[in-house]
Amino acid sequence: MLRMGSLPQEFADGAGVRLDRRDPYLRLQSVTIYVRDLERSLEFYTEQLGFHLVFDARVQPGRRWVTVSPPDGSANLSLVAPEAGTEQHKLIGRQTQVSFVTEDVLAKFREWSKRGVRFQFTPRLKRLVQARGTGAGEAAAEHSPIWGGVYTRFRDVDGNSFSLLSFDEVTHAVESQRQAIAERQESERRAAQELEIATQVQARLFPQNQPALRTLEYAGVCHQARRVGGDYYDFLDLGGQRLGLVIGDIS
Repeated sequence: MLRMGSLPQEFADGAGVRLDRRDPYLRLQSVTIYVRDLERSLEFYTEQLGFHLVFDARVQPGRRWVTVSPPDGSANLSLVAPEAGTEQHKLIGRQTQVSFVTEDVLAKFREWSKRGVRFQFTPRLKRLVQARGTGAGEAAAEHSPIWGGVYTRFRDVDGNSFSLLSFDEVTHAVESQRQAIAERQESERRAAQELEIATQVQARLFPQNQPALRTLEYAGVCHQARRVGGDYYDFLDLGGQRLGLVIGDIS
């Protein structure tokens, strides 16, 4: 059995695999969630949470591999049904360290609640602060927020619990940085594309053929300091075995 869902596409912001990178590509691939029944869990994650099926296959006799992912982002959840009595089976139904982030926790809370998702408590505001002392040996005098937002926890059909968080200061900072990098990469890509077009256009402006002369051998070539420059030359056939040479230089 092999079922493939909609695999993540390559996004302009770099969330997908980029083959034009110079440094080795690296991102979080998946987190393992232990469940009792793969078919029941797959229905929960796809129907109630709205996740996408990424991969579903039997990798060997008696072992099935199922991977799902939230609609946004690039991380995956690998659902595994371990054998009874194993250490992995004992982890089913416990609190996970997995957190999902959303722009509107309350809206997602209402949406999922209507679909039968069990929440441990209604969304509430939580703020963590980092204490910073003003000097050596002094008590913390200043508190700087490092995380603050609305959050709640929910459980899947096996009791595995997850956090649902709103965008906080750290997330906004990371998103802003990611968007800035994506915009710079897109700007560089467009600039390179436009430069290539300009190079091709300029190359066609130079003489494509040379008027034949019985008494003169000549040639012309232009080596730009950069891919596109302001220099220009041309050969003009004036008739009667006469030739006009045109040279231009923009300074």
